[in-house]
Amino acid sequence: MRARDIMSTNVVTVMEGTTVNAAATLLASHGYTALPVVDDDGGLVGLVTEADILRDRFPRDPRYHCSDAGSIEPPDETPRDPAATVGGVMIAPAAAMDLGSDVVDLVTAMRDDGLRSMPIVDGARLVGIVTRRDLVRTLTRDDAAVATDVRHQLEIYGGPGRWTVDVQGGAVTIRDAMDNQTDRHVATVLAEAVRGVTVVHIAREGVTR
Repeated sequence: MRARDIMSTNVVTVMEGTTVNAAATLLASHGYTALPVVDDDGGLVGLVTEADILRDRFPRDPRYHCSDAGSIEPPDETPRDPAATVGGVMIAPAAAMDLGSDVVDLVTAMRDDGLRSMPIVDGARLVGIVTRRDLVRTLTRDDAAVATDVRHQLEIYGGPGRWTVDVQGGAVTIRDAMDNQTDRHVATVLAEAVRGVTVVHIAREGVTR
């Protein structure tokens, strides 16, 4: 399975000149954790996350900085004016992967780097995004739908009626009436490319291979 197979293509984006308040509104209204930042040509130039939006946005409450005499003590640090636009808070360059990236590599990068979303690019141009929610949604795909897609792929390769397919919790068992090692390999590759498949077993005469 590739990034193109599970990415969302209707991506909400912002530009460097977008105000931080506008970006915060988009994050809150859509329930997103990050927004890709693009240029006029749709090229990916950065990523702005919830954490970036929060930086320097909340002043200290002076009521909790009182001296023993009851007077309000000035803060130790000089107040900073927070950045007004996305360009002042975004992460740049942003981590990204291309359309053909293997989902295993995608998941590994997101997990190892603690990323909640990964922009998908075609060259420099943003074409989609994969979130943790997209990945989890793939794992919960209905077994019947997965089985239908696997059968379809196998029929394209070897014609109808040759293979029987059973799916339980994303685990696919393919039973082949023949015993051809090359065909077993191709069947495995085709099934593994279907959304929702977690593992593929090839069986013949009741023996799982």
